[in-house]
Amino acid sequence: MGRYDTDVLAKGWRQAGKPVSAEVPVRAGLVVEEPTSGFVGAVMRWENGLVVLEDRRGAKRSFPLGPGFWIDGKPVSLVHPPRATGRTANTHTASGSRLGAREDAKVARASRIYVEGRHDAELVEKIWGDDLRHVGVVVEYLGGVDDLPAVVEAFQPGPGQRLGVLVDHLVTGTKESRIVAQVSGEDVLVVGHPFIDIWAAVKPAVVGLAAWPEIPKGQDWKAGVSRALGRPARCQTDIAETWRWILGRVKSWTDLDPALPQAVERLIDFVTG
Repeated sequence: MGRYDTDVLAKGWRQAGKPVSAEVPVRAGLVVEEPTSGFVGAVMRWENGLVVLEDRRGAKRSFPLGPGFWIDGKPVSLVHPPRATGRTANTHTASGSRLGAREDAKVARASRIYVEGRHDAELVEKIWGDDLRHVGVVVEYLGGVDDLPAVVEAFQPGPGQRLGVLVDHLVTGTKESRIVAQVSGEDVLVVGHPFIDIWAAVKPAVVGLAAWPEIPKGQDWKAGVSRALGRPARCQTDIAETWRWILGRVKSWTDLDPALPQAVERLIDFVTG
């Protein structure tokens, strides 16, 4: 070997001896570090050439996709995930129903299903949305069970115009049970679930908990749960972000306590019977 055997101006001389960034397809939940700022977080989403990371305290920052990240102390370049090709088509909906042939949009039935709040409606839509569109049933939310008697009176249920209602924490002796007793009828079915809030219908293991925490009386339950999950709970925006985080981890009815699918499917059968 001579002292000039290596051509220092050959192609790639600038990168000689430097670590090479491996290309890693970006995906939700991937934990990366941006070493310039020291920010470490999980991938929440990516769009318009940016990736949004969230750290364990709930803080979010955006960075350009591409090189400049570390995973386990090694440099990586975050790239768009490859387009799926030849992917097997889904055969079942999130609720477990078998998918049929594509159908034209249906005119909504006069019958309706009501749930208590926005989070209830979003969870029902995610799991049973395909089924409900198939049978032409619309889901609306009350904003609170206190308004139920007035809603039933205004709805004027009857044959061909049935009303199904899903109520949180419907157990004997509660305020909810007394309100429900006022609206029972042949064309009204109120079904309850035992959970203090629809969040608790999600299996705790789905969000990394052994069990949903016991929140002392007098404290806001959702705020307490948010803190137990290591997320901020300073304001309603924080609570809404925690719900979106929980909902994003629910993929099908198997991620729910069986009591909720039983209640919802009973209501669907009632309003379409």
